[in-house]
Amino acid sequence: MRYHTGDLDNQNLIDLYLGMLKPRMIEEKMLILLRQGKISKWFSGIGQEAISVGVTMALKETEYVLPMHRNLGVFTSRKIPLNRLFAQWQGKLSGFTQGRDRSFHFGTQEYKIIGMISHLGPQLGVADGIALADMLRRKRKITAVFTGEGATSEGDFHEALNIASVWNLPVLFCIENNGYGLSTPTNEQYNCEHLADRAKGYGIESRIIDGNNILEVYSKVDELCKAIRKRPRPVLLEFKTFRMRGHEEASGTKYVPEKLMKTWAEKDPISNYEAFLFKEGVLTEESIEKFKTDISQEINDNLQLAFDEDTVHFNESKELSEVYQDSQYQQIEPKSDSKEELRFIDAISQGLEQSMFKHNELIIMGQDVAEYGGVFKITEGFVPKFGKSRVRNTPICESGIVSTAMGLSINGMKAVVEMQFADFVSSGFNPIVNYLAKVHYRWNEKADVVIRMPCGGGVGAGPFHSQTNEAWFTKTPGLKVVYPAFPYDAKGLLNTAINDPNPVLFFEHKGLYRSVRGEVPADYYTLPLGKASLLKEGEDLTVVSYGAGVHWALEILEKHPEIQPDVLDLRSLQPLDSDAIFASVKKTGKLIILQEDTLFGGIASDISAMVMEECFQYLDAPVKRVGSLETPVPFAKSLENEYLPQKRFEMALVELYEY
Repeated sequence: MRYHTGDLDNQNLIDLYLGMLKPRMIEEKMLILLRQGKISKWFSGIGQEAISVGVTMALKETEYVLPMHRNLGVFTSRKIPLNRLFAQWQGKLSGFTQGRDRSFHFGTQEYKIIGMISHLGPQLGVADGIALADMLRRKRKITAVFTGEGATSEGDFHEALNIASVWNLPVLFCIENNGYGLSTPTNEQYNCEHLADRAKGYGIESRIIDGNNILEVYSKVDELCKAIRKRPRPVLLEFKTFRMRGHEEASGTKYVPEKLMKTWAEKDPISNYEAFLFKEGVLTEESIEKFKTDISQEINDNLQLAFDEDTVHFNESKELSEVYQDSQYQQIEPKSDSKEELRFIDAISQGLEQSMFKHNELIIMGQDVAEYGGVFKITEGFVPKFGKSRVRNTPICESGIVSTAMGLSINGMKAVVEMQFADFVSSGFNPIVNYLAKVHYRWNEKADVVIRMPCGGGVGAGPFHSQTNEAWFTKTPGLKVVYPAFPYDAKGLLNTAINDPNPVLFFEHKGLYRSVRGEVPADYYTLPLGKASLLKEGEDLTVVSYGAGVHWALEILEKHPEIQPDVLDLRSLQPLDSDAIFASVKKTGKLIILQEDTLFGGIASDISAMVMEECFQYLDAPVKRVGSLETPVPFAKSLENEYLPQKRFEMALVELYEY
């Protein structure tokens, strides 16, 4: 192995050596503890230390780095206290996830490290978002993100590269090509000679670097970093290396040919570099021994601190209260009495525009949202007011854009993502339910993202443009779900959703966009999430609904003046105003719940169960649930009319009234 010191002095050379030595010695200690049952799992980076250390030391401490589970050298190079790392791996309270997640599945703003999730791919898009925030603020910074060669087969990898290329984001995409994705060799993972060649398809630069040569890693990455800070752009780096141990310790390495293991063992990044420094007189036997003794002492002292710490004690109220970031709702009343009659769609547009003025670092992203104004024209005219830097057309890549929004939030900005249709959110499902929803509970990070969801049937749009899929998200702790029915509510709730630091799915029924009008304050105002609206008051029964269902219920009730109900518009499904539901049911003794979604597994089922548990003694009849037919949404009007629940609701309403 050839080493070129360039203009590095002896202290620089020693720092790089110590940078690799410390994670190697920690790993060796962890492998002992794993066999002793004192930690539960370990993903080894032995043989790959030069990559983590070289990249991190080439970055500035203020620049974000997004490592994987073999990048211990990133954490040690950023000088994270070892006792906190050890506590993290033991599931102790002083660990970064307080026992809620394991291994390197955490981030820390203090050290500008954003850890992985097990789904791997989304963190590449998160890096895009972090870099986008720096670029918009004109900060000359780089974001470095790691992935393995296996994850380059995921769609998120390709989406992230494409986004970075189109927007010219200063991201270093670092591929650690270590030969195997668990047990699958590279020749069964991809059919190109070098993964670096994939950069050509996205119009970006790439480099191939010897990942076992610390001086090559550091010098080439350092040179690139200096160049990118002057001329921001993405670069794909492929580090050729090898994983000397199993994917994780339980998997072993029997699938690796012995000759291959021996070849790479001879390329060990630490022993070779140590021998080079010894030969050059930079290191001596005495200095090597002292370094190892000092590191060993540091490891043992910090391990003892972690061992001495009590195990995490379960506290139910604490667990529940930390799923979401605490958000103190601020009631903002309109400054004047001026009102205007707006369509549902115009109220959303007005709220979004006023929020853009209120938050100068709020970014709107989505397909065709810029000059075209979105397919529903909600952002029409926004570009002249806010510029294309804040109103951003995106490639068709929902997963990558949701992850990018998460990165914007991590770097202190707000994001609104428009799904062209709510149906398309399935392509961005993973980062929503596994990253945005869990990030605060896991390591106390906000996901300041609103995802707008044009949804609903009744417009003859068929199975892929008509779904109302709120139940996909009400099941997921960490997400908030809002579903207004009237222009006044839509504007006020959207403003609140944007103010809220938690991820919000904001459902907008397409059928209401241009068919429903109402008086709306001209000024900016907010409405609280989790507060239902009582639209009608009566004694006979309680009707609960949301979205278009509210209008259907009101229309059908007009045909039955003999029925005097409470009508509750939920407005928000998570948080849910269960108190309002219970109070009404206790008064009327009867409940019917109408949802547009198919019945099984929907919000109506949960409300019914809650009422049965909390209000059983007040009920004078079984709870009724009404939803759409258990089929995909059909296209033909004659089929869709029977699919939707209006007729079934009217029958159930009369039946409940007469019970």
